[in-house]
Amino acid sequence: MQIYRARLRLWEHTYFASREIGILYETEPLVGNYALAYALGLARAPYNWGEGPRYRQDLMPLNEAGVYVTPATFEPETLRFALSQFNAQSDSYFSAFANNAIVAPPTGWVAERSGQRWVLINPETGERRMVTASNFPQQGRIRMLGLGSTATFYLLADEQKGALQLLDRLGLRLTGRMYVRLGKFNSKAQIDWTRVEAEQVAAQNVELAYMLNPADLPTDVRLVPLSVYYVHPTPLLAHCLMTGTFWRLGDGAGTMLPAGMRFGVDRL
Repeated sequence: MQIYRARLRLWEHTYFASREIGILYETEPLVGNYALAYALGLARAPYNWGEGPRYRQDLMPLNEAGVYVTPATFEPETLRFALSQFNAQSDSYFSAFANNAIVAPPTGWVAERSGQRWVLINPETGERRMVTASNFPQQGRIRMLGLGSTATFYLLADEQKGALQLLDRLGLRLTGRMYVRLGKFNSKAQIDWTRVEAEQVAAQNVELAYMLNPADLPTDVRLVPLSVYYVHPTPLLAHCLMTGTFWRLGDGAGTMLPAGMRFGVDRL
């Protein structure tokens, strides 16, 4: 097993829709490992896709090749947040806020209020369209991960399953520095890779104070969650006690990574 430590640094404010509280849209201090798999190019979805999530189709091949990425854990001393306001007001000549909708007539059309509702009218054809509710926010505030925040995650590659061949085929070089795009706004982020040596050990009640995806853990581990972030598509552990088999890293800190992790998309 080859294990690489990745140090992630945000070069722009980065937004994930982790929680929605009224008109506040929050980003939790983490980056999920499924999002990292797509950002690194390990999983690729079609550009046009109108159906549900593709986690099973896109991530199962990584399990077969022995490639796994952990969620990213931010360092408290560098973690920053940025707060911004937004509205979805159109740039058209005329627009208005309606009930859960924005009134923005197309070119050549006019808008007319009818009681509590709005109607779009084409003067040439007489066609009329009622303005209906839209499934997106009209205005609100966004809390984003701030520029300069840094995090750490790990990539595990099982060479016996062909992981290195897959990484080479995908053009992912786990040396030096690379750049990726993250979040809803495709924000720029820097990644620095370092290979670390590891040995497999068995241990009991190991305290793990970094992000883990519980859906990806082996079924034979004994787990006591201490802190959980409830995000989609699966909650993430921020702090837990675990008994099982680990990879003990030769990183000077004796970091313990659970052995046998895989993308648990078949359980979702």
